[in-house]
Amino acid sequence: MKVAVTSQGQELSSEIDPRFGRARWLVIVDTETGKSEVHDNTVNLNATQGAGIQTGQNVANLGVDAVITGNIGPNAYRTLDADGVRILLAEKQTVDEAIDALKAGGLEEVDRANV
Repeated sequence: MKVAVTSQGQELSSEIDPRFGRARWLVIVDTETGKSEVHDNTVNLNATQGAGIQTGQNVANLGVDAVITGNIGPNAYRTLDADGVRILLAEKQTVDEAIDALKAGGLEEVDRANV
């Protein structure tokens, strides 16, 4: 499964960014191979509006199956949901810990925005 994790840094050991649309980095992890790649989200971090929608579109275009983040707003939720991307919420933890929690079934999948 290909998963996008909002992150405060570029490493798997970085803390999850609790914001979806304005996350600084998106770490894309293939849970089957363990390979990861990092995408800069600065353009949306500094956007005056529409950050959630634009980040959602960018993530969907990357072909991910799921997103792990701290919070998800209504516009971002609708964008991801329309593309069939699962949305899972994680508490304060690293990207690696969130992926491990996903594999263990320990993350909450949401069916609506939580902020």
